[in-house]
Amino acid sequence: MREEQVILVNEKDEQIGLMPKMEAHEKALLHRAFSVFIFNDKNELMLQQRAADKYHSPLLWTNSCCSHQRDGESNLEAGKRRLQEEMGFVCELKEVTSFIYKAPFDNGLTEHELDHIMIGYYNKNPIINREEVESFKWMTVKAVKNDITNKPKIYTEWFKIIFKKYYSFITKK
Repeated sequence: MREEQVILVNEKDEQIGLMPKMEAHEKALLHRAFSVFIFNDKNELMLQQRAADKYHSPLLWTNSCCSHQRDGESNLEAGKRRLQEEMGFVCELKEVTSFIYKAPFDNGLTEHELDHIMIGYYNKNPIINREEVESFKWMTVKAVKNDITNKPKIYTEWFKIIFKKYYSFITKK
């Protein structure tokens, strides 16, 4: 199976090339990504715990789903595709903002992403793909924020950044 390619971008989110995902993470090159936040009618956020076999951040809690866009795929198309692949459902998504972050990991890889944040609404429990997701839970945004403060090591780096700097974009208006 051919390794997935990521879209290399500049700081203006203009595509400048393609590269195998692992190589981009080894070289810490800026590439396009997305993070999906799913809420229910109780204003609870669906969190996923990453699968144990993930190449970085295994078993850490994070947003509902996240990944990389494919060449020629819009942000929203990518979000819906990956939501189906990881969590077993699709819903309408809305892009609310984007940001650049860089996070090195203990295994020598670095996430350097222009991350597009999307939100959606869904009221059922997901049917998780065990190759991607260990578990899931629903939590209020306030409870998540408090938990990140008290137990930061159980959350992914990008999730903590989003909660610290982009909290207003993911809270239900």
